[in-house]
Amino acid sequence: MSNRLCARSVCVLLTAWAGLALTSCGAPGVPLPPSLHLPQPVADLHAIRKGDKVHLAWTTPDRTTDRQVIKQIGPTQICRGAEAPLVQCGTPVGQVATPVVVGQKSKQNFNKVMQEFVDVLPSAVMKNDAAAQFTYTVSVLNANGRSAGLSNEASVPAVPTIPPPDLHARVNAEGVELSAISSNAPVAIAGLRYFYRIYRQEKGINTSSVVGEIPWSDSLEHVDHTFTWEKTYLYRVTVVTAITGSKPPEILLEGDDSPQVEVFAHDVFAPAVPTGLQAVFSSEARPSVDLVWSPDADPDLDGYNVYRSENGGTAVKINSQLAKTPAFRDTDVTPGKNYSYSVSAVDVRGNESARSVGVNESVP
Repeated sequence: MSNRLCARSVCVLLTAWAGLALTSCGAPGVPLPPSLHLPQPVADLHAIRKGDKVHLAWTTPDRTTDRQVIKQIGPTQICRGAEAPLVQCGTPVGQVATPVVVGQKSKQNFNKVMQEFVDVLPSAVMKNDAAAQFTYTVSVLNANGRSAGLSNEASVPAVPTIPPPDLHARVNAEGVELSAISSNAPVAIAGLRYFYRIYRQEKGINTSSVVGEIPWSDSLEHVDHTFTWEKTYLYRVTVVTAITGSKPPEILLEGDDSPQVEVFAHDVFAPAVPTGLQAVFSSEARPSVDLVWSPDADPDLDGYNVYRSENGGTAVKINSQLAKTPAFRDTDVTPGKNYSYSVSAVDVRGNESARSVGVNESVP
């Protein structure tokens, strides 16, 4: 046999072996069926209840159950039940259109899309049982109306909340006085207690803070001392239902907010009138009259003015600057004269009190 013929035979044999090897290395098992395009179930559903509204939020899935990118998707059903766990959705309490999310190969570059839904609870479904809860899930459907299953569960209390009273506010020397009369008495349910929660928000700023929590009664009275003068504030009140259980902490469920009340904290209120004024003649170094009085306790006090009159004449302020302490020495006195003194308090905004009771002192 010639060398050329031998080489050709070897090539044919190697080609046959290669084809056999490729055939034997194919994927074993039954071929995979086509994708059903079922969106992955939601795993981050959470719920917050305020009043009769339950705010739900979750992340829209971007992959199917077989990890393919979702290109077509159906609506999302909102499921609510009075039992847990929810085995099936039953009749949905709502439905929202699901946005089409085009996934990316890199999960790190994918912007998650959040969805929200507000379920308004009818009063007829509320429970007079402190342990009762509403359980929520969502079910994302594909374009053919099929689902891969329910999401994780999120629960909220099922007890009724108390409507808020109409809040009233006015500014006085003590602070912002808040008051309300409630015509909605809570139902006595074992394991529940109620209290008012008062919020304050500076106008033009989005954040608010709690400035008072008062046990519930048919009338509300509270004075806010923690504000800043010359600012405008918005106040609102809500009734909180505290649900006590076998284990702390309590579950706190806020009712609806009252309409906001706007207040301009304009300070036109003078400090308290000084008391305890005394005057004593002193001959040390040079003739003078020393004055002392009880300190004023107003937190915004800036100082004191001192007034003097001679022989029953008109009182005249004798200090060029505010006295910062409750004491003053009058060195501009003349022997043989009788003086009458009084003092007033002045706050940081220039509001001045009436003058104190006068005292007399003679200079020998």
